Amino acid sequence: MTKLKTKSGSKKRFKKTSNGYIKKKYAFKNHLLTKKSKRRKRHLSKFNILNQSDRKNIKKQI
Repeated sequence: MTKLKTKSGSKKRFKKTSNGYIKKKYAFKNHLLTKKSKRRKRHLSKFNILNQSDRKNIKKQI
């Protein structure tokens, strides 16, 4: 059986942590930032841990 290729979109969007979790960036931080508050932009720039239900699928893709 051949090796599975990594999905290049997933490779760019998700990173594995040392504990085995997968982290991702929040959405809505690309453009139209003038109408968003400082607090909202600050919180959107942080990383988020993926949900348990999505983790299995993303691990396969990475």
